[in-house]
Amino acid sequence: MARIIVACGSGVATSQTVASKVTKLLKERGYKEVVEAVDIKSIKQHIKTADIYIAITKPKEQYPIPVFNGIAFLTGMGMEEELNKIIEVIDSK
Repeated sequence: MARIIVACGSGVATSQTVASKVTKLLKERGYKEVVEAVDIKSIKQHIKTADIYIAITKPKEQYPIPVFNGIAFLTGMGMEEELNKIIEVIDSK
């Protein structure tokens, strides 16, 4: 099972909304991944134990795990494409 993190400024509102949506979408497709909302200030710590990072803001640096566009899950624009990419990573584990 993949550990997915979603980060925004405070780790409360936006990231929690996206984390809940991704959890729901994955569950509808039969996945039971852990999707956790975190604050951007602690991202380096969370990256160490995560398999996938869904970013609400454009990352300022490169990370050793796949990074996906969290805005797609807020707006719905490009959401299916991002979800399919996430599922590809999950299936490759």
